[in-house]
Amino acid sequence: MRRATAIAVALLLGCPAAARAEDDPEGPAPLQGVEIEEKLNAQVPVGASFLDQDGKPVRIADFLGKGKPVVLALVYYECPMLCGLILGGMARGMKETGLELGRDYTALSISFDPREKAAQGFVRQKHYLQSFDKADRKDVWPFLVGQEQQIHLVTDAVGFHYKFDEETKQYAHGAAILVLTPDGRVSRYLYGVEFPGRDLRLALVEAADGKVGTSFDRFLLTCYRYDPVARKYVPYAMGVVRAGALLVLFGLASALFVFWRREAKGARR
Repeated sequence: MRRATAIAVALLLGCPAAARAEDDPEGPAPLQGVEIEEKLNAQVPVGASFLDQDGKPVRIADFLGKGKPVVLALVYYECPMLCGLILGGMARGMKETGLELGRDYTALSISFDPREKAAQGFVRQKHYLQSFDKADRKDVWPFLVGQEQQIHLVTDAVGFHYKFDEETKQYAHGAAILVLTPDGRVSRYLYGVEFPGRDLRLALVEAADGKVGTSFDRFLLTCYRYDPVARKYVPYAMGVVRAGALLVLFGLASALFVFWRREAKGARR
């Protein structure tokens, strides 16, 4: 148990751009080859086939192309530690966005354990949909299971590399969720087990090319950029300068308008 805990902590605290164990020859063997390799703009394989939580055959394409960004979690449902934390943090972050699951975006969970069955996804989905008061909307957050070959089509495409540890009988893997564009391209990786509502909201607005959220959200994206080291959206210097310039321009325009009004009134008198 202590070994499994050490693995989880090491992956949780690892470098977000590439949580590599092979770079440290003294690192624990279960972490060798485990990493999250960012592949921004990579296309998720739309033809990959799975079973949904009800045992119905589906393809990734069934959850794309509806004009909504997708929050993707690669986990396994019987994970004793990290995956539950990721899913819980993902659910909390989605609630804090102020956006509505199903209307503004959808979510998708895929198990990378080929031994898991649809019934295990059913249990997880029921719990999380109830927390959103959407127990009858299975389409807004499906929980999929599949065969190893189909799973690897997805995980390899997005750079999610994991490994089964024979000693603990658990998977070593990184802690992250992905935000996909409506057509299934990787837009953003968010790391850790807590995903602040503001960061997740901005990531969804970014992935949807401004088609969700408000005008103010789109304005914020001109002032903020995602910093993979800080693991959050941070002020962007050039964006702040541009915003300041716009404020100055607006102030000058307002002053000129006031002066013009005064002169117009004087002329009428």
